[in-house]
Amino acid sequence: MKWTNDRSGNVDDRRGSGGGGGMLVGGGLGSLIIAAIVFFLGGDPSAILSSGNSGGAQTEQRDLTPEEMKVKEFVSMVTAENDQTWNKIFAENGMEYTPAKVVMFESVTQSGCGTAQAAMGPFYCPADQTVYMDMSFFKELEQRFGAQVTEFSIAYVMAHEIGHHVQTLLGTTQKVDQLRNNGQYSESEMNKVSVATELQADFYAGLWAKQTDNRENILEPGDIESAISAAEAVGDDNIQKRSQGYVNQEGFTHGSSAQRREWFMKGYNTGDIKQGDTFNALLK
Repeated sequence: MKWTNDRSGNVDDRRGSGGGGGMLVGGGLGSLIIAAIVFFLGGDPSAILSSGNSGGAQTEQRDLTPEEMKVKEFVSMVTAENDQTWNKIFAENGMEYTPAKVVMFESVTQSGCGTAQAAMGPFYCPADQTVYMDMSFFKELEQRFGAQVTEFSIAYVMAHEIGHHVQTLLGTTQKVDQLRNNGQYSESEMNKVSVATELQADFYAGLWAKQTDNRENILEPGDIESAISAAEAVGDDNIQKRSQGYVNQEGFTHGSSAQRREWFMKGYNTGDIKQGDTFNALLK
């Protein structure tokens, strides 16, 4: 992935700042649910965040290494490119885009949705319109799930999470929450809604990649393939096979590896936000 000169002022780097502690995610969840939480790119995690206090584990204050500072610069660049691309897309459709914030942390930090832990993976919190990133997730993605982790696969993950921010700005997140809260849908039906929500975020990530490359020529050979590798690695079928040895489609919450690839590539190939209605496509 080619770097640009753009940098964002919306990145809050909490690594090395010490502190932490507070509430942690409790136990008692099934292995499949844990796998879904730990290893993916979800939307609003507040439903699974514990309200209990863990006793306040602390991290020591320290200086960031040169490598960590370079990662921060990269995250700032990707954030800026998301801001510019979505500003353009919203403006073309007669809307105004409000940028998401990005928090980089290690181990644990507080979010508007509760306590964020590294084990949860990157996530977006609608309550404070912020993406939370612990970069150790990508080591897990590579070592445990066989994904090809490159700079662009990290950019894809960020674009997916900012895709959830776009859903919040467009009112999609709120509509999904209403469906979840009104109790009219069964668990399997709500799982399909969840899949549609996640696949739309993949579509938005592909759309971002196309539009940003058109503007900045950021893509290099192999970049799209690395994004697809990351998306497929955390498909529900792949996670289920690794965690329980078999696939249960009714338990899907994020989409299969094939679906994730399909909708990311649809966003990339069309470059048109109007082509991303995963809900009508999946819920007929």
